[in-house]
Amino acid sequence: MRAKKSKELVALKTILWIYISLCIIIAGINYGYASHATPKTAALISWFWQFYENWIKTIFILICSVLTLKIILKSHRTWKRKRNLIGFIITALIVHIITPIFLNNGEIYFFVMPLPWTTIPLQLLYPESSIYQSHLQSWGIAGISAVLIFYLCFSILVIVGTLLFGRRWQCSTLCLFNGFAAEVFDSAIPLIGKKKKLKPKMLFAFTIIRWVFLGIALFFTIWWILFLSGISIPGIPQVISKVENYKYLTAELLMILYFWIAFIGRGYCYYCPLGTFLGLLSKLSGQKITTGNTKCIQCGQCNETCPMSIDIKSKAMLGESVISLRCVGCSHCVDACPTRTLSYTTRFLYNKCYRKYMTDK
Repeated sequence: MRAKKSKELVALKTILWIYISLCIIIAGINYGYASHATPKTAALISWFWQFYENWIKTIFILICSVLTLKIILKSHRTWKRKRNLIGFIITALIVHIITPIFLNNGEIYFFVMPLPWTTIPLQLLYPESSIYQSHLQSWGIAGISAVLIFYLCFSILVIVGTLLFGRRWQCSTLCLFNGFAAEVFDSAIPLIGKKKKLKPKMLFAFTIIRWVFLGIALFFTIWWILFLSGISIPGIPQVISKVENYKYLTAELLMILYFWIAFIGRGYCYYCPLGTFLGLLSKLSGQKITTGNTKCIQCGQCNETCPMSIDIKSKAMLGESVISLRCVGCSHCVDACPTRTLSYTTRFLYNKCYRKYMTDK
């Protein structure tokens, strides 16, 4: 007999279905029909798309964070999860509400994923690009400059934050592309079936895909940098831009929606090019899951709750630290561990805790 779903879980799944449906419909109209519509209709579509991406998305994040906390409170400690959700709520309010109002620009959210994830900021530096031309009239040169300054500041924030706090900083606090959904809708994903743990063969396949996508992202980034530097290279800017846009719509936007419906919330995180880059950067920060705080009882809760299919249990049995390029720093395993043997740390966090310990002592 199936266990009755809680009211919170039903509400969470309903909102996720609505969010995905609206995303497909509105994105399809915005990217497919708007370019062929009259200027007045195109402007209306663009306004509605921005309203949906900014206000509706933020409202969903606020409501669903509360619902998720009520659900997981019944089975695990929630201290780390609360930190994640609070981080995404603050980020959403700043990126989707406060900054757009301050800059009078509803498309700021396009500029909160640093290189090599997208080359849109680089394309804005080329006056002949379709992106520059389409935004010049509405933003003006001052508006374009403001967006680029915002992007530069945000990129510095992500890089410095990753060097201090590891991949937790972007992937489990700031990411409004896939990271937020993996946390906010965690209990509702997948909408169909049960959560799936990746087997070794699938993990190997995703490892290959990860490096392929990083290579593709670096290709677009390097191409635009060389082009803007005045170096003669093969390729037409308009074609390069279109190819990258198609990649985004199919291999990224549509795929993350598929993962939410039939796979796991962090599905895209397995091959996100920015995540891979930050994973490499997090090695410099000394990011790891320590496993020797207390005695591990091998209950397997850490493996069960890990959204990235990392074998934490085996390392915990030996008292060894878990260092994985896949780790997004969500700390689900830390909250789930009944003996509190696990903790997420970086060199900065370790030194900070050590200094506090010595001061208290």
